[in-house]
Amino acid sequence: MKKRGIGIIADCYPTGASKGGDLSQAMVKIKSDGSVDLYFGSPDLGQGSQTVMAQVAAEELGVRYDQVKVHNRDSDNTPYSFGTGASRVTFCDSNAVVQAAREARAILFEVVAPDLKASPEELVAADGAIFVRGDPKRSIPIGRAAFKANRVMRKLVVGRGSYMRNVSEPDPETGACDPFCTLAWGAVLAEVEVDTETGEIDVLRLVCIYDVGKAINPLLIEGQIEGGAVMGIGAALMENLYPYYPSLDWAPRTLGEYVIPTAMDVPDIEEEILECPSTENVYGVKGIGEMTANLPAPAIVSAIHDAIGIWFYELPVTPEKVLKALEENALSEPK
Repeated sequence: MKKRGIGIIADCYPTGASKGGDLSQAMVKIKSDGSVDLYFGSPDLGQGSQTVMAQVAAEELGVRYDQVKVHNRDSDNTPYSFGTGASRVTFCDSNAVVQAAREARAILFEVVAPDLKASPEELVAADGAIFVRGDPKRSIPIGRAAFKANRVMRKLVVGRGSYMRNVSEPDPETGACDPFCTLAWGAVLAEVEVDTETGEIDVLRLVCIYDVGKAINPLLIEGQIEGGAVMGIGAALMENLYPYYPSLDWAPRTLGEYVIPTAMDVPDIEEEILECPSTENVYGVKGIGEMTANLPAPAIVSAIHDAIGIWFYELPVTPEKVLKALEENALSEPK
């Protein structure tokens, strides 16, 4: 017999480390042709941080995204970063990149202000040009401004940025503190089908809703939500380094033996992106990377309980565990 169930889980997740040392730094260099070199230290693990940081720099400098070249593959040549973890990169590094871009932009404003007969405070950078606020006809292309700064005035157009949230020490009397950079919120609904004869579990549908603060790149966020959902399915139903721990029997020895979801195991996934901006980030972004993988598993376990009335407290929930639990449950029922 196949039984269906629905489970819902909600959660909040902190961004970044909470006791200091969570530092991000960045540098921006504007070259004579108006192109930009961006240096920051957090490695891109496939989540798209190079793309997002280039977008942030381009937005601040008023240049095209493809004019920004990212350098972050060698820690000897990049500013310091606490690292890619704690769902921190978009939040922390973007604050540093904004500072660096604005410092570099200020140098160009000082260079061209006399030519535009305006003060640096009156200038704006957008659409490849520097112009007077409210009077876009009084403008100079950014490439020309950078050329003048570098080649004529012999200025190095480099900006530096550094971000680290201050440590929030607990109040000695009440213990109250504010330890997190920001909090992101999420919820997942899972619908499953459990075969009570074989113990097999099929995830039929996942609905994933996350508060991202501000979606700088919605397509990358959707990809992260879907990737996290598949990882959550693996954690809930398949992945196990030591299936008979503490015994090492049947432990996978290669990636070929380690069971993870394939395309055949991916259900319908619905995503919804909510935007509740963080007050601690220039653009209001929050970190959701780890949360997208954390929520699906408990939602699936809750759905299994809804289907067959049994809670499981150890992952993964394998067919073997389901059949054993059903048998024990049947034996414990009054005759």
